[in-house]
Amino acid sequence: MAQQNQIVMSGIRPTGFLHLGNYFGALRNYVRMQDEYTCYFMLADLHSLTTHPDTKALKGNIHRVLAEHVACGLDPDKVALYCQSHVYETSELYLYLNMLAYKGELEKTVTFKDKVRQHPENVNAGLLTYPVLQAADIILHRASLVPVGKDQEQHLEMSRTFANRFNHRYGDVFPEPHAFNYGGELVKVPSLDGKGKMSKSENQYATLYLSDSDQSIRDKVKKALTDGGPTEPNSPKPDYIENLFQLMQLVSEREVVEKFEQDYNGCTIRYGDMKKQLGEDMVNFIAPIREKAESIRTDEKYLKEIMEKGAEKARQSARATIELVREAIGLNYY
Repeated sequence: MAQQNQIVMSGIRPTGFLHLGNYFGALRNYVRMQDEYTCYFMLADLHSLTTHPDTKALKGNIHRVLAEHVACGLDPDKVALYCQSHVYETSELYLYLNMLAYKGELEKTVTFKDKVRQHPENVNAGLLTYPVLQAADIILHRASLVPVGKDQEQHLEMSRTFANRFNHRYGDVFPEPHAFNYGGELVKVPSLDGKGKMSKSENQYATLYLSDSDQSIRDKVKKALTDGGPTEPNSPKPDYIENLFQLMQLVSEREVVEKFEQDYNGCTIRYGDMKKQLGEDMVNFIAPIREKAESIRTDEKYLKEIMEKGAEKARQSARATIELVREAIGLNYY
């Protein structure tokens, strides 16, 4: 029961399309967490406004990403699956935390520097205070466990800083949030072009999306980077070949992986055969998720029910926290 009382909070921006990396790096673990912890999983639509001011596609993105979360196994009855903008208390806590955040430390964050380089014409205050809003998202539910990747560890450290500053100034309200995943089960899914990991915003032809058609999956895998093959038995694999084997380990039967390992070590591997096998195994893995997500996405009544249910759970938690916050600050005048 102790675990059930621990609170997990995580969020994803509803921009771009969810891909295989999102599934193995996050969603698969979320599905496990929902049976072991009290979970709040958020679609960060307010965060997306910092770099995507054109909101024409926002509703469609929300519906698609929400549907994909459920298609991957999240149960809206077990977790709070909600939109950030539906929890108004987030904005109030964001305001209070901004009083505890300093310009110098915000300007030093890696993501802020990256975004300034990428969007020099759109360096807005929301971009600068992105870590403050992220901290508000997390500590609003007094979460202590936050599933994050390495690229978010600096923001999580700042969330701890803001929580501790609040506690020091006004009294203990917030637990310290800490990174949490299932150890070795945290997977980085490599890009098909051998350059880093799959990404929502980088090379779309080297990324396998959960919404890709069967033929698109086959075509992308077919174009994955390979070479002429090893010339000596038991040669070390180049990174881009190791990536192919890593992808195969995610979706193929163990016997299949072992067969191609033996072929590689024996210098008899045919990459065309390997990629054809990997393409079919990827189709068999992704197609059921895509089809279920599409069925959910077109059912607007069900999507509305999910969002309303999630928002109510999230707001119940948020209201309780905000009452403690106001009392601690001294904003209870009557």
